[in-house]
Amino acid sequence: MPFSLRYIGSLVADFHRNLLYGGIFLYPADNKKDRAKFRPKLRLLYEANPLAFIVEQAGGKASDGVCRIMDVVPTELHQRVPLIIGSRVNVEEAERFIKKYDH
Repeated sequence: MPFSLRYIGSLVADFHRNLLYGGIFLYPADNKKDRAKFRPKLRLLYEANPLAFIVEQAGGKASDGVCRIMDVVPTELHQRVPLIIGSRVNVEEAERFIKKYDH
């Protein structure tokens, strides 16, 4: 399956494009805790959960790389999470990759 890279720079715009044409949106976490700019910036309650609900209704999947976004229990109001969202097949492939290479 051929892939191409598209990045509009807006979560909603990128997500909308993926809904129309297929694909995956990746905003993974970084293991390096001392590098603050690489920590996830998407908020669970305001960004990840609403889009996860929409993509699941469309037959897709949303994950933090380990578990389903809709199963993440919030621990704080502005909790931030990594987000992998889009086609079910592509998200599951990304989860397998993360599971294999994440230590």
